[in-house]
Amino acid sequence: MSAAQQTIHVGGEWRPAVSGATRDIIDPADASVFAVVSEGDVADTDDAVAAARAAFDDGSWPRTPVAERAELLRRVAALLERDREKIGALESQDAGKTLEEGRVDVDCVRDAFRYFADLVMNESGGRVVDAGTDEIHSVVVHEPVGVCALITPWNYPLLQASWKIAPALAAGNTFVIKPSEITPLTTVALIGLLMEAGLPQGVANLVTGAGATAGARLAEHPDVDLVSFTGGLSSGTKVARAAADTVKKVALELGGKNPNVVFADACATDEDFDTAVDQALNAAFIHSGQVCSAGSRLIVEESLRDRFVAELARRAERIRLGRGTDPGAECGPLVSAQQLARTEDFVASAIEEGAVLRAGGERPDGPGYFYRPTVLDRCDRSMRVVREEVFGPVLTVETFRTEEEAVTLANDTEYGLAGAVWTADAGRARRVAGRLRHGTVWINDFHPYLPQAEWGGFGKSGIGRELGPTGLAEYREAKHIYQNLAPRPVRWFAG
Repeated sequence: MSAAQQTIHVGGEWRPAVSGATRDIIDPADASVFAVVSEGDVADTDDAVAAARAAFDDGSWPRTPVAERAELLRRVAALLERDREKIGALESQDAGKTLEEGRVDVDCVRDAFRYFADLVMNESGGRVVDAGTDEIHSVVVHEPVGVCALITPWNYPLLQASWKIAPALAAGNTFVIKPSEITPLTTVALIGLLMEAGLPQGVANLVTGAGATAGARLAEHPDVDLVSFTGGLSSGTKVARAAADTVKKVALELGGKNPNVVFADACATDEDFDTAVDQALNAAFIHSGQVCSAGSRLIVEESLRDRFVAELARRAERIRLGRGTDPGAECGPLVSAQQLARTEDFVASAIEEGAVLRAGGERPDGPGYFYRPTVLDRCDRSMRVVREEVFGPVLTVETFRTEEEAVTLANDTEYGLAGAVWTADAGRARRVAGRLRHGTVWINDFHPYLPQAEWGGFGKSGIGRELGPTGLAEYREAKHIYQNLAPRPVRWFAG
């Protein structure tokens, strides 16, 4: 078994799958095999959970002082900075994104580790509760949940891993992580950095394998105390059902169908118009639209629509596709043949339902899973492409006439992850942002996030939050310690 195939990490050791099975990892830019990983299943998952359980129950990490845990997170951040180019290139090839996107992802992962290190260091020793008498000392403290199952998606494998691993470790937990079977390589690299930084054996465990086997076992495993899942709605509901039998904590981020609302007054000058169009392209087509918060629903004021869509389509047609490392490449391929076929199906059904194709709508010539950035005009909520998450470079256009109609359209979705409003009217911006039922709302911007601010959604976008203080709280249990300093008989019973 070659080292390249020993991608399962259990109890501090790299090993192949118990079954000996492997999986080819495909380069989406040319459909070639460029790596081979171990294909773990239920047996490997059970071993990984047992190692995490032993490390939590009997190991040192949950009892390691906060300052030492924070320092380890900072060492990981420094190693990420050291290996930025190598890991960024690996993320680019594995997930199909541009090299610059891969580099930015590594920077964001570094920042997440630093943030949670700083957060735990700045906390007090607990919240003192006033019991109304000096004879009682009452305090609420926070302890680690225990063994955490972390299941991450294929679109941002490294970033999503860090959003879970950093707070889990900061809180003192142990974990088993299962990355997407399509894009596992940077998670393997990250586990290597954790070990290089000095994390005790058994704290971090990794199973590379399929969601239907390894992931399902993690969700149902009785020795797992928390499962954090990021992925599709269908898989997320299965995770929640499996976790319910053991009443474990569950955190789910299940994507979105995110509105980008543009009022005409946001485009009063040529410069403002250029900015709004540019941001709409970025909202929809960054990483080929394979972003849970992609602004895939453009909702534009009717008086602006013709001019806005014409310019949007013109620029979309000029987006340069290519391998992430190609000079000048602005957009990479879709991650897999399955995702390409799914995107084609969505576009075909939209046109059948009456959408007007303004740009894209086809594969370019050549190898790989590329698809032209696509603009579909004259859309409405009856269309499947407007209701469901495509996870491809497809932008739909709807129109409104009034502020009330804009809000109604933006909230007319079963999801609620993110959205944006573009307007020059400060009062309108506050009103609309306040009424949008989405976990993140941008005003005159799209896509930025801060590790200090919570991330998550309303409705079927999931439950729980990542990042921010709440993101750390997901990995903790609150405990109330009540101490009577002057105990005496209660005399409740005559006896």
